[in-house]
Amino acid sequence: MEKLSEKDKGLIRDSWESLGKNKVPHGIVMFTRLFELDPALLTLFSYSTNCGVAPECLSSPQFLEHVTKVMLVIDAAVSHLDDLHSLEDFLSNLGRKHQAVGVKTHHNTQTSKMTMRLTVVGESLLYMLQSSLGPAYTTPLRQAWLNMYSIVVSAMTRGWAKNGEHKSN
Repeated sequence: MEKLSEKDKGLIRDSWESLGKNKVPHGIVMFTRLFELDPALLTLFSYSTNCGVAPECLSSPQFLEHVTKVMLVIDAAVSHLDDLHSLEDFLSNLGRKHQAVGVKTHHNTQTSKMTMRLTVVGESLLYMLQSSLGPAYTTPLRQAWLNMYSIVVSAMTRGWAKNGEHKSN
């Protein structure tokens, strides 16, 4: 698993300090952007009959619980910046869970399916950071978050691919 520079860690921690205190509102910004970028993702949240359009989905208690969980994953990554390797099993398992519930794209390989979806999630995360931080959102900060996110995506993708192998056997 890759490592982050001390500068990246500092930038991430400083920026998350205020955002992490209000996870759900920031998560809603992130998911609103996610559904703008890929409206088809709404269909993955079939646990609620109200998830036909983004505003209804975003206000459902089940979906808000999911938003909270996603923001807690980000929080865990920020909390473990000095030892992201300790999250390897957790993130790999998270990738397996996403593969198991049918997160799909139009690509042919399992790895590219996961990577494409996670790219859109990453774009949404960066959008949330930019919207929430305003002028404090700088190019170095953006790069630091991209560096951390790529580590998280790599671990999740390994779990995704591993689960795909088990399903095909």
